[in-house]
Amino acid sequence: MIALRDVTLRDGLQLTGRALPTGRKVEIVRELLDLGVPSLEIGSLARPDLVPPLADTLDVVAALTPAELDRCWLWVATPRHVARAVAAGARNVQYCLSVSDAHNRANIGRDTEASLAAMPAAVETALGAGGRIQLCLATTFTCPFDGPVDPDRVLRIVEDPRTEGAADVVLADTLGQAAPGEVAALVERVHAARPEARIVFHGHDTWGQGVANTLAAVAAGASMVDGALGGLGGCPFAPGASGNTATEDLLFALRPDWLDPAGLVALADLSAALLDELGEPNRSRTAQGVGSNAPAFPWTRASGARAR
Repeated sequence: MIALRDVTLRDGLQLTGRALPTGRKVEIVRELLDLGVPSLEIGSLARPDLVPPLADTLDVVAALTPAELDRCWLWVATPRHVARAVAAGARNVQYCLSVSDAHNRANIGRDTEASLAAMPAAVETALGAGGRIQLCLATTFTCPFDGPVDPDRVLRIVEDPRTEGAADVVLADTLGQAAPGEVAALVERVHAARPEARIVFHGHDTWGQGVANTLAAVAAGASMVDGALGGLGGCPFAPGASGNTATEDLLFALRPDWLDPAGLVALADLSAALLDELGEPNRSRTAQGVGSNAPAFPWTRASGARAR
């Protein structure tokens, strides 16, 4: 079964002009978990002056129960980030670095080799606290500064012994410039190189290929995929990046066992309310679909599906 992780409260909020109060973030976490979303990314340990909407991440962690935190992930980039996260009660961290040096310097302030060299300490801290850690690779297809990324460079990082201990490998199409064939080819190679690891695909929808790329990743061996409500998101350090693939659109395409029409309508309503609060456009096509006048189609509000 394919697991979906909603990344609204991390990647989704990075470029919003308005900040969400901590209490509202906690409400959204609980609403999404109650609707059946298996996994969430709820914040980042990035410098608060650089990413102000995520400055209260550890306050969000403190407000959640251990059972809730078992289903939540935090973005980290240094061993110190990991130590702070687990000390606050976080259970799951994704250690992120960019395949391209130029983006790693812009995003994290060091080259890729320096991030790799620090990863064993991050792994030791996370596993020592009984948690889980992912290897998250940004710019796996293209870099906003250097252009196309050599897939062999991705494989060298994935096979580097310093990444051992990571339960998952996250492949991020940071700019949303990949095509389905490229995604499938890279996922297949990474899956073959790290068969013990779960492969996660993190797509953006800049060129309208978010759902297609995600389905290609799943067919090639990915078993977790990322999305954000309403297609929110983007990287503040990657010119040209737009929003994530919409959670609603991914769920409509994947149809997991836990989702029914009423649940999809509820997600669409939650998304619409959040985007209205933030003053952001809704990029989800499913949001339009559930509101269509199509009573014979079970996934619409007109058919009788009502938000829970």
